[in-house]
Order: sequence, then C-alpha cells, then structure tokens
Amino acid sequence: MNPKERIEALTIQLKDANYQYYVLDDPTMEDFEYDRLLRELEDLEKEYPELASADSPTKRVGGEALSQFEKVNHPIPLMSLQDVFSMEELDEFLEKILAEFENAAFSVEPKIDGLSVALEYENGVFVRGATRGDGTVGEDVTENLKTIRAIPMRLESAPERLIVRGEVFMPKKNFEKLNQRQEAEGKPPFANPRNAAAGSLRQLDPKIAAKRGLDIYIFNVQLAQGITFTSHEQSLEFLKELKFKVIPHKTLRSVQQIHAEVSAINENRDRLTCDIDGAVIKVEDLAQRELLGATAKFPRWAAAYKYPPEIKPTVVEDILIQVGRTGVLTPKAVVRPVRLAGTTVTNATLHNQDFIAQRDIRIGDTVMIRKAGEIIPEILEVDLSKRPDGTVPYHIPRNCPVCGAPVEKDEDGAFLRCTGVECPAQLSRNIAHFVSRDAMDIEGLGSAIVENLIAKDLIHSPADIYYLTLEDVKSLWKSGSTAAQKLISAIEASKEQDLSRLIYALGIRQVGAKTGKVLASAFGSMDALMEASQEKLTEIPDVGAVTAASIFDWFHQEQSLHMIQRLRQAGVNFLSKRTVTDDRFAGKTFVLTGALSKFTREEAQEKIEGFGGKASGSVSKKTSFVVVGENAGSKERKARELGIPILSEDDFLEMLK
Repeated sequence: MNPKERIEALTIQLKDANYQYYVLDDPTMEDFEYDRLLRELEDLEKEYPELASADSPTKRVGGEALSQFEKVNHPIPLMSLQDVFSMEELDEFLEKILAEFENAAFSVEPKIDGLSVALEYENGVFVRGATRGDGTVGEDVTENLKTIRAIPMRLESAPERLIVRGEVFMPKKNFEKLNQRQEAEGKPPFANPRNAAAGSLRQLDPKIAAKRGLDIYIFNVQLAQGITFTSHEQSLEFLKELKFKVIPHKTLRSVQQIHAEVSAINENRDRLTCDIDGAVIKVEDLAQRELLGATAKFPRWAAAYKYPPEIKPTVVEDILIQVGRTGVLTPKAVVRPVRLAGTTVTNATLHNQDFIAQRDIRIGDTVMIRKAGEIIPEILEVDLSKRPDGTVPYHIPRNCPVCGAPVEKDEDGAFLRCTGVECPAQLSRNIAHFVSRDAMDIEGLGSAIVENLIAKDLIHSPADIYYLTLEDVKSLWKSGSTAAQKLISAIEASKEQDLSRLIYALGIRQVGAKTGKVLASAFGSMDALMEASQEKLTEIPDVGAVTAASIFDWFHQEQSLHMIQRLRQAGVNFLSKRTVTDDRFAGKTFVLTGALSKFTREEAQEKIEGFGGKASGSVSKKTSFVVVGENAGSKERKARELGIPILSEDDFLEMLK
C-alpha cells in the first residue's frame, strides 16, 4: 500500500472509531490501538504533508493560538427559551398551545447545562462555529470546536449550506479530572461543568480546549438549504443520518405523559454523562411552530422546565479546617452521608467564620443542605428544633492546625490565613514564589521539580534549597547529572542576589518587588531591617502602617526567624548592593510606556532607582517624566494633558550619562 492509500485508509478507520466512541458511545477500538494508528497517521502526514486531508483526525488537537475572537452574525437567531418553574406553569404553557392545536404533539428532551453554539457547513465541510452570544451576534470559536470529536468535520450527502444548533458541555468525569489537575497545579477549581465548558470554549489557544475533553449534543436544524422538514423528529432523524450526536428525546401527546417524562428525566439525571438543569418541551409540528411565532425574546412554541435544587436534611458530625496552598483556612462540615442531586454528599463548604456565625452552625446540628449550582454542597440553615443539648458555637482556631503559626485576617476580614513561612500546607507555593524571576531567580526549579523534592522529603522550607547536594537532585532526571549540576549551580549563584530580591522572596504580606527595593535601599542589610520598629518602618517612603505592621510581625515569628537563620548559615547575601551614590533622580518619578527598543523596562527601572528615583506604572500630577517608546498610547496622551515632560529613549539615555 503506497503512502496515499495508507493515509486514506487510516483516516477512514480513525474517523469511524471516533464516531463509534464519541457519538454512539459504543467503542469498537481499544485506546492503545487508536493511539498507535493515530501516531502512524501523524508520522505519514509529516512525511507527506501534501497528502493530508483538511479534516484529518490529527487536526483535532488544536491549531495556532488566536489573539482575539471575531464576531459572527447569526443568519438565523439563536433564541433563548421561556422558563417555567412548576407543573402549574408548565400546564399554562401547554394549555395555550392545545387551545389552538388540539392535536399538538410535543418533543421532550433534557436541557443540557452547557453553552449553546451554531455549527455551519458548506458543501458538507465544517467552516464555522460560533457561540450564541446575544442570539444575534456571537463569537467565532471554530478552532476550539474542531477539538470536539463528536462534531463531524465533513458530512456525506449534506445540503449546500447547513447550520445546526447544539449545546457544548463537559462530561462529569472530565470535569472531575480537570479540577484534580487544577488543584495539583495550585489553581482554583471550576465551580461547575458549565463554567468549565464555557471557559474552555473561549480559550484563545485551541490546544487548551483540546485537553479539556468537551462534548456536544445537537438539538436543532437552523437552516438546511433546499430541504424541507414537516416535524422536529424528521429533522433530528436527518441529523442522525449525517452522523451528528443528537439529543435524546421523546415525542408525546398528553399532558400526563409530558408530566411523567419531565419527572423521569429529573429522577434519572445522575445516570447521564453530563449535567442538566431542566427539561425542554417543544411543539413537534414545524408548521404549528410557524403559526405560533415568537416574542422579542423567545419562541411561543417551546419552554424550559427548570428543576428546583434538591434540599435534604442531614447532621453535622464534625467541622474540619483545611489549609490551602495560599494559607487560607477554610472550614468544612463533615455531614452524615445523604443522597443529593445524584451523588452521595459527605462534606459541605462553610466558607468562613462569618458564614458559620450568621447561621450559628454547630457540631451536632441538623441542617438543610443543597448543591449550589448543582455542584458544591452548601448548608442553607439549621433546624433549631432538633439542636441537641450541650452544643457550643464554633470558632475557627487562632493558630494554624497544620503548623501552629498564628493566623491573621485578610485585608477584607472575610478569611483567616496562616502566617507560617514554613507551613507544610503552603510549602509548594512558598518555594515557587521564593525561586521566581523577580525573587531569587533560580532557573530550573520548576513546579514539577519542587513537588518531587517535597515528595522525597528533601525540603521543608525555602531555606532548605541551599542545603541540597548534587546527589540529592541527580535522581530527579533520567538523563544523568548535567541538569542536576546546572540546578546546583543556579542555586549557588542565587546566594549573591541583592538583598531587595531576598526581601521580596520571603513572601511577607504587602511586600512586593518594588517595596523590597525600597526597604533594601533604606536599611542596607537584613539585620537592620529585622531590628526596625514599626515607627521606623512607617518613615520609609511607600511603606504605610499596614505594611509596616506586616513586616514587623513577620520578623517576630518563630518560623521566620528559623528560616532567616538557615539562610544566613547557607551563606545567602544579606546586604544591599543598591546603595545610591549618585542621587540625580532623587524625588523624581518616571513612567515608562510604549515599546522600548534601546533597553528593557527592567533595565531602565534599575537605572532610575540606582540614581535615587522612582519608577511608576501610571501617570499622575506627581509624575516627573514620561519615557515613551513606539505606540505609547493613553499614558503619553495623559502626560501631554497634564503638561508633564515627555522623553524619547535618546533623551533618557542622555540623562543617564
């Protein structure tokens, strides 16, 4: 078989496997075999790119990242549906239609909780996909939709132009995997599959969308050039023949049958692969739909029955405190297992101390619980009539349950945060900050390496980095000791970083990279900074009372002093190299804007601060000079309005001489 024939055969074989797996949910090929054939096709297409088809299965992994989404005008509006929230409201909707069409039949289908899109085909080829937007104008997300394997890229025997409407969703199992990855990477989890699907579909980089495992159900023909349908069922059968993944549905006539099906969908929702938030009831006959027409907002021939959130009683058996990677203490109620919205719930979020106090939630209480957004279990209220004797109000402890360090309130007072710099719960994040580019800038200490070092019990504090040996880190790479030696060298070199970087690396609340530079210049050494009183600290420019208190408290904690001592013993530099000997820019504030070609912003900022000046990110009346590069924009305009001197790059360089 020549390359052309083999590529064609593999393309057909893999497309069929995709259809069986993603549309029919009836896989006919093992994952290993599929991956092997896909790899063979990829290799052949690399060798013979001219033979690769535009709709090859290899194109499903995501193309080039976009800079923005283009707007798309929908030829046929993607209207929303009127909501009904009770059987009585549903009956009113049905009675209006049956009063006009006594023989009306209705299609009943689950309402997928996802993101509505339109797919457009020309001569059977998928050419465009867009979000619903406001129903009239959406966004072009074609490249992201191509990563959804249930969407056919080419249709057989399709009309010249076809537009179909569907709902993109994230299957429950893929949502769980995504949130596990988010947590492992120290990122916030998605609140529910709908948010995850919407966020994934609007990624500018299709490769990210490809990893999220999105799916779709097609539920309507918007436009089929040259083809006429008489019923909704007929149009869905047409879509099935074209190998679309069509929404499950039933055609019913009596009000009793519709009631039963709406209830049955709700009762069986936990068996579905995706989340739903209701049932959709539509008039089956398309001619009747035409006569019923639409309002400005929605069609008169369809309604969405929204299921009320399920609420059940359970008992709070304990309250546990979780310490997150950022040090926030989050209370969690351990509840007696209860079946809720398709899953068994054993825990419920309590958010913060204010939430607990407002509801007076105590261990032993009987509480009413539901799933917020059908995902996150939360406590609504306490049944005080069932409160046992002897219960006491609950208060989050004043010391971290993991490391014992004091906890403090966030700026807004809603959350409590552990202040321990060596807290095991925050170790990964603290080290990531310590080695980051603006801090100690240790190249090679990425998140995976850090997690490995923690797992091997080699580091318990950022200071432990400086006690790693070549033998300790060799096993982290399979390729031998070259990478290990580079890492050890990078760690050793970082000991000479300026004091300003070390201050920032310590992770003191309110102290950013800029404040680190100010403190290093003002005090000159770590020891002088450690001995400074709060009053002395507030005398430093850009250090207010809150920041001064944060710095003072940090240097008077046991864990902080232990880490400082370990850094000192390791030979890390505790002196400032930023002593100002030429203060020509003293009292001057510079703003850098536009594309600079003769120096980087960092280089310019170093020069300004080295001569006693200050670099700011915004233009105000206090700005002394604005240095402009190409395409400077609004900052240059504002400077001209305020009469602030504007410098070219050459002007600025002249000032540095």
